[in-house]
Amino acid sequence: MPHAPQLRIPATYMRGGTSKGVFFRLQDLPVEAQVPGPARDALLMRVIGSPDPYGKHTDGMGGATSSTSKCVIISASSRPDHDVDYLYGQVSIDSAFVDWSGNCGNLSTAVGPFAVAGGFLPAERIPQDGTVTVRVWQANIGKTILVHVPISGGQVQETGDFELDGVAFPAAEIVLEFLDPSDDAGDGGAMFPTGNLVDTLDVPGVGPLRATLINAGIPTVFVNAADLGYDGTELQPAINDDKAALAKLEAIRIAGALRMGLIRSPEEAATRQHTPKVAFVAPPKAYTASSGKQVAVDAIDLNVRALSMGKLHHAMMGTASVAIATAAAVPGTLVNLAAGGGTRDAVRFGHPSGTLRVGATVEQRDGRWTVTRAVMSRSARVLMEGHVRVPRTF
Repeated sequence: MPHAPQLRIPATYMRGGTSKGVFFRLQDLPVEAQVPGPARDALLMRVIGSPDPYGKHTDGMGGATSSTSKCVIISASSRPDHDVDYLYGQVSIDSAFVDWSGNCGNLSTAVGPFAVAGGFLPAERIPQDGTVTVRVWQANIGKTILVHVPISGGQVQETGDFELDGVAFPAAEIVLEFLDPSDDAGDGGAMFPTGNLVDTLDVPGVGPLRATLINAGIPTVFVNAADLGYDGTELQPAINDDKAALAKLEAIRIAGALRMGLIRSPEEAATRQHTPKVAFVAPPKAYTASSGKQVAVDAIDLNVRALSMGKLHHAMMGTASVAIATAAAVPGTLVNLAAGGGTRDAVRFGHPSGTLRVGATVEQRDGRWTVTRAVMSRSARVLMEGHVRVPRTF
């Protein structure tokens, strides 16, 4: 019986921060996948190897974790004063689903180098040595990201001595600036959607639970680790090997999503797995990171653990880092209180792989808090480039 040959699609496999994903230029996708819809989703799922009932992604490019089941589509920007449009798809591992509801802050790092190497910037913009700023329109959430890409010899500099906890090897430092990263457009879209710095959620199976609900970087539900019986130093096995804990944290996420107006019923949460995130915070406490590195109590302002796609993240999502820095800068939030209270424009927090420092500038406008800028350092590099082969099943 004859079978059609596989599609051969130009693609680049990149690491960005503590994530990695398959990057495409929009014009390189099959025509039917160049527009949103079932064909695009089916293609990206097949690229990653989802849905995989075995949870391994053996027959695809994914790595069977939320950090490694990602796809990115880049095109020349449709917006004035921007270089590229960046669209991000979080591919579910074991279900036939691509979540387009949010951004990946880690892969945002790789968008800059990809844009430079892919010819999306005029040659005269790129110095022989120095830094070029790539102005990115994040199409999922409608926000601007500035990616400051180091250049050496007229090419993207990928190697260097910048170390990022959660990544095994050093690389060149890339500075990211998230401009106006809060969702403050219209009713119900405030940075604090309920208008409160702290709410009480009625969580089925848990009971009343204090939470800070924020939309900055990515919608996030922050709760106190102590209220869940944790101390904030937990590593992945302590949470991911505990089915009851995962169910409890998912119930908290759903309750937060409902209160934030992101979903209308608990059933909708299954189709919005990428957002909101749920994270628990605690005052600083020394611990041993997953790498064996010792994190001293005086090296951090607080500890944070966050879940992504239903599992505890091995480090920290870039967008959640923006949420952490923003909430820490607003006096009275649970994140701010865990960090000792007061005002601050930067925070260093502990996560399962180590520590991360993120800055945020907040202000009040007409009595409502908003964040004007968040800044962090990451790194990125090309892992492989060429073509990805995909059976035509869409």
